[in-house]
Amino acid sequence: MITNETQERVRGWFAGRLPQEWTTVAPRVSTDREEVVVVLTIDDVALSAEGAEVSEAERAEARAGRARAFREETRDARVAIAREAEHRFERKVSWGVVVGSADDGQEELWTHVSAPVMTRLRQPQRLVLDTLVDAGVAKSRSEALAWCVRLVGQHEDDWLAELRTAMESVADVRRKGPAAS
Repeated sequence: MITNETQERVRGWFAGRLPQEWTTVAPRVSTDREEVVVVLTIDDVALSAEGAEVSEAERAEARAGRARAFREETRDARVAIAREAEHRFERKVSWGVVVGSADDGQEELWTHVSAPVMTRLRQPQRLVLDTLVDAGVAKSRSEALAWCVRLVGQHEDDWLAELRTAMESVADVRRKGPAAS
């Protein structure tokens, strides 16, 4: 289990280690057993066509270009920082950016970990996955399961946060209890 203390240590290390010119907004740093994901927010693209409206397609492509430029310009420094962090925290480091504001910006993640997960499902659960595959929502059962997990994560953020807090409390009680022999 990833504790709040672990999350805080990782966030604190990146806050101190990242170049200041990259961090006009505090980076979003998330951690699990395999990976640390660092998402930086960079300035939006200034589009002006002398008072003309800018289409969403033009804005999206400009932001994609800004993200690509940042990725290429910072590659060597990011690789060096990732190596340090991987050694320190024993997890892979993945990077991403949000171009624009956190509320309406465009996010891109680069080379993040896709960890295999084994599970046993009974027929009713397999039928759910097969329906998603048959409907073209997913290409495989594996992709369908990932889709289901993303959907739950999007719609149950508050409940999952409460559950994580409760798990932290249980971990604290265990640490205070008698030592196992």
